[in-house]
Amino acid sequence: MRGGITGYRYTPVQHIYISKYIQQYSRNNYRSQKGELIMAGKLKVGIVGGTGMVGQRFVALLEDHPWFEVTTIAASKNSAGKTYEESVANRWKLSSKMPERVKNIVIKDAARVEEVASEVDFIFCAVDMKKDEIRALEEAYAKTGTPVVSNNSANRWTPDVPMVIPEINPDHIHVIEAQRKRLGTSTGFIAVKPNCSIQSYVPALHPLMKYGPVKVAACTYQAISGAGKSFADWPEMVDNVIPYIGGEEEKSEQEPLKIWGELKDSVIAKAGSPLITTQCIRVPVSDGHMAAVYASFEKKPSKEEIIELWRSYVGRPQELDLPSAPKPFINYFEEDNRPQTKLDRDLGNGMGIAIGRLREDTMFDYKFISLSHNTVRGAAGGAVLIAELLKAEGYIQAK
Repeated sequence: MRGGITGYRYTPVQHIYISKYIQQYSRNNYRSQKGELIMAGKLKVGIVGGTGMVGQRFVALLEDHPWFEVTTIAASKNSAGKTYEESVANRWKLSSKMPERVKNIVIKDAARVEEVASEVDFIFCAVDMKKDEIRALEEAYAKTGTPVVSNNSANRWTPDVPMVIPEINPDHIHVIEAQRKRLGTSTGFIAVKPNCSIQSYVPALHPLMKYGPVKVAACTYQAISGAGKSFADWPEMVDNVIPYIGGEEEKSEQEPLKIWGELKDSVIAKAGSPLITTQCIRVPVSDGHMAAVYASFEKKPSKEEIIELWRSYVGRPQELDLPSAPKPFINYFEEDNRPQTKLDRDLGNGMGIAIGRLREDTMFDYKFISLSHNTVRGAAGGAVLIAELLKAEGYIQAK
């Protein structure tokens, strides 16, 4: 039986072992999707702003990711030149340990755009800077031909930048073609994740859009990690509630309208309804944003219809079987005392949405409670899922 080396004949036993190896190699390196074979070699990822809490969450989530591998970490000039472990060890905020494979990565200066971009296929951006500085930095990376998946708010209202919850508005990524023309690049672009506060109640409302929600009131109870804090460095939050989070209510009322908006004339035009009012409150919880939601509809559905739509809803990430896609996306609890932040924030590895206490209301049609993990679904995990969608749809590729 002739093998791959000219003139060499494998024995039948050798051939069996080699065949098994080839089959295993194929399973490990290719993934079947709608009949096509897709190379599963990992893309090289940079985390710009990798030393903060959200950057740390990116590092943790990508530790064993099947598609992506962190090869570059960039931060401020003060951190540049140090290893990741040297820079972050005393400021590591997560309960999980720092992944071994990133400890010796030498941090680069995020401002050295060309240098960082030359080493990666795409970046996640989670920098702590002024908005105009963030916009300039993200555009600079995009203009090098590098896709940017941003956790920042600076570009959320740029008309040709998609702001995406992948289960809700995956079609908005098609505006990237117009954005690339504006930026003068064939491969670079910016896509952003919306604010963490809306990612509990907007996924709950979206399956009900066919009934025409007209008025929504939401009060969000937001964890301290949303401010990049832990109880160790924010002791004032112990046994305390703060009834104000700067800029949060405006984001919570307006960002859903872009997510539910329409792609037309090379921009995303925001929706005109529903009318949303919010209050955003900081509460003494480590992780998890809860929302008390009230909604009225043009055509009022039954309680049974709502619950069935929640439980059966499947988004594009679930259809594509993306690595970070939770199954199910939405979890509805019948118990009166669920969802609870401590019990339910980690559903779907922190990517699932938990809902409960659906009942009719005296002023609105219905009210309910919903919950999401703010630093996973609402921050780094949501951005990772966006990157997975963009890769699956061909917008992110190896350079």
